[in-house]
Amino acid sequence: MVKNKKIKHVAIIMDGNGRWAKQRNLEHLEGHRKGAEAVREAIKNSQELGIEYLTLYAFSTENWKRSQEEIDGLMSLLEEFIDSNVQTLNEKNIRLKTIGRIEEFRDSTYNKIVEATEKTKNNSDGTLVLALNYGGRAEIVDTVKKIINKGIKAESITEELFADNLYDPTIPEPDIMIRTSGEFRLSNFLLWELSYSEIYITDVLWPDFNKAEFIKAIEICTNRERRFGGRE
Repeated sequence: MVKNKKIKHVAIIMDGNGRWAKQRNLEHLEGHRKGAEAVREAIKNSQELGIEYLTLYAFSTENWKRSQEEIDGLMSLLEEFIDSNVQTLNEKNIRLKTIGRIEEFRDSTYNKIVEATEKTKNNSDGTLVLALNYGGRAEIVDTVKKIINKGIKAESITEELFADNLYDPTIPEPDIMIRTSGEFRLSNFLLWELSYSEIYITDVLWPDFNKAEFIKAIEICTNRERRFGGRE
């Protein structure tokens, strides 16, 4: 089992839905649908493992390059996921937060995200963070703009001040970042926040990422020593 070393925040790049579908001669969207089931499982598992924050890379700023048919399908799947899980989040006392430029989504998707966030905002037994229309570079650019608009002088800018102006500064930096499907890339995910996170890569495709795989990732990462630039 996982050691009693506190892991507060796990972030996941959920990769491999398309390959999962291709291996089974299914439509691409069916892979995303199966991936949505894995999301529900990950939420359940993270709460059982005592993880307070779970951040999932659900839609990147680069995903707009996909076909309009796939984008429309992803938006419908996101709306369906929100509709079918808000009650469960409330029952489990989990609040929903989002990071990213969600205002660029179509109205129906945007409104469902805002409504779900409002309905769960007082929950206190865990936080699900969905990175939606999110890009690490976009967040850094938006943070710089926010600081400039506040009239803060260059000489007053520190790392702490910068962090306080990210999309949601109340979310702690991830202890662990997991990427499924075996790709060794950050893919523009949490570029500022992952500076000192442990990174775990698995060949398992996201739809197959179950509780055993989750525990394995946590155990391996908790056995590493995080020195934050210091000596042994």
